[in-house]
Amino acid sequence: MEDTIILYPSPGMGHLVPMVELGKLILTHNPSFTITILVTTAPFDTGSTSSYISGVSTATPSILFHHLPTISPPSSLTPFELTFALPRLYNSNLRHALQTLISQDSRPKASVIDFFCNPSFEVFTSLGIPTYYFFTSGAGGLSALLAIPTTHQTVVDKIKDPNTSIDFPGVPPIPTPDLPEPYSDLEGIPYKSLFSAAISMPKSSGVLTNTFIEFEPRAVKAISDGLCNPSLPTPPIYCIGPIVANSGEDQDNECLRWLDSQPSRSVVFLCFGSTGLFKAEQLMEMAIGLEKSGHRFLWVVRSPPTDGGTKSSLAKPEPDLDVLLPNGFLDRTRGRGLVVKKWAPQVAVLSHGSVGGFVTHCGWNSILEAVGAGVPMVAWPLYAEQRFNKVCSVEEMKVALALEESEGGFVSADELEKRVRELMDSERGKRVRERVMEMRDGAKAALGEGGTSRVALAELVESWKKG
Repeated sequence: MEDTIILYPSPGMGHLVPMVELGKLILTHNPSFTITILVTTAPFDTGSTSSYISGVSTATPSILFHHLPTISPPSSLTPFELTFALPRLYNSNLRHALQTLISQDSRPKASVIDFFCNPSFEVFTSLGIPTYYFFTSGAGGLSALLAIPTTHQTVVDKIKDPNTSIDFPGVPPIPTPDLPEPYSDLEGIPYKSLFSAAISMPKSSGVLTNTFIEFEPRAVKAISDGLCNPSLPTPPIYCIGPIVANSGEDQDNECLRWLDSQPSRSVVFLCFGSTGLFKAEQLMEMAIGLEKSGHRFLWVVRSPPTDGGTKSSLAKPEPDLDVLLPNGFLDRTRGRGLVVKKWAPQVAVLSHGSVGGFVTHCGWNSILEAVGAGVPMVAWPLYAEQRFNKVCSVEEMKVALALEESEGGFVSADELEKRVRELMDSERGKRVRERVMEMRDGAKAALGEGGTSRVALAELVESWKKG
């Protein structure tokens, strides 16, 4: 146990995968460590975590998974509320598991907790375990989170005005409609949980964030200079990204074989995360826009939500493309377009030489994957902090173009056609492409020998070895 690092991710593939990749990175700096990942179970669909965990266990024996006993949360909470409420409900099981682990040997070197797991901070620290946070998004999002106590009153005053914006340190002004989802209810569990995390993080041993300094220099400087909350200490910040999962096992996928036959940088890839969904009317409109654009495309389509929302909490059946897409669409676009059902190996697709653009929901993992592959984006955010990410990626990092939405978030066929053409054909699209290639090179440098992210993680691991 004395050579163990404990990692505690939030449920769901979007948080589990970066935490596993963090564990692998730690092992590259010190192979003698054992990584123990504590796994909790959510009462909603979190992706195919069990097969993923099994694969990691086989490939990397130094990463151990410890499943905490499942709990039965209140049925009155929505999946979104549960994401924030579950860690507190798991605290007694967590404490018991940690006490058992500690009693078997000695104390772990350190623990790294997902920021969603903030309620566990008190458990780890009460047992004398040095505790760090892992913020799975970027420095801009971290800056806004740490600033919540100081911006709260401004948010209260402005939140109902859709024509105003909120200033956070180191990021562009964020229009109130683009604030992260928890801001929609300042009395709700999600916002209160973020407020609590903003108070606890400065007391931690440090905060790791999945970005690189060259990608978000203003936000990193704002945090390091203590501008987010001058009344609290500034925790050490470790920019250790981009952490992107390796999808080497997906190299024989149908869509990759199709991409092999397409011209260089000619294909627009449309994919919206593991849980992003569109209503049937929107899917129909997207198909019309793609056909009219004249561009080659690879499009991942999922069945529409049954509740009218934009994200799924339950596994969905395979989409019926004949019903969801315009009559004759698949025949008319055959050869220049490919529609795949439910899933595609995103990292491998973005890294393919035929892909020249990416229409994305702006999940942070997707943004980093696109930047790492040098692929410019069209930003189509759906939920969570994705609208915030859109503002930063368009206005600050300048690696994406924004879609114009009408009432209720609907995007017309004409608008999608226009943005695809702009990304692939225009001078503005060319500037975004050049910018994202600069950032691709910056990401490689940050992770390379002597790079900022590599040095930051090496220094952290070295401090654990000595501790």
